[in-house]
Amino acid sequence: MSALAKSLLLFVLNWIDAQLTLFWVRSNIASEGNDLMNQLLKIGDGPFLLVKLAIGGFAAYTLYRCAHLPLARRGMQLVLTIYVALMVVHAATGMSVLGWSEPLAMVTYVTNMPYTLITLFS
Repeated sequence: MSALAKSLLLFVLNWIDAQLTLFWVRSNIASEGNDLMNQLLKIGDGPFLLVKLAIGGFAAYTLYRCAHLPLARRGMQLVLTIYVALMVVHAATGMSVLGWSEPLAMVTYVTNMPYTLITLFS
């Protein structure tokens, strides 16, 4: 996949994340986990979307422009992986709302795994 395609995918995933976050929060199904973005949500949907899309757009553009650097290529892989994971969380939230709680249980298990491993070795 080209650097441009990855950057566009990053921006689209960021936009979808923002829209789904607004839907879940305004439906009183979930809450925003990021304190800064939560404060923006309290101000209104417009400021939240503006900042969310500006940050996502800036990140996508910067990673695209620096795609010739190995660090930027690894960074793009990392953020795309994170956004795909977020899409899984959004899907699990939706399934949970529809009454199917198994996906949410699996997401909770997987997200708690790093903490469990850390406690085993500390």
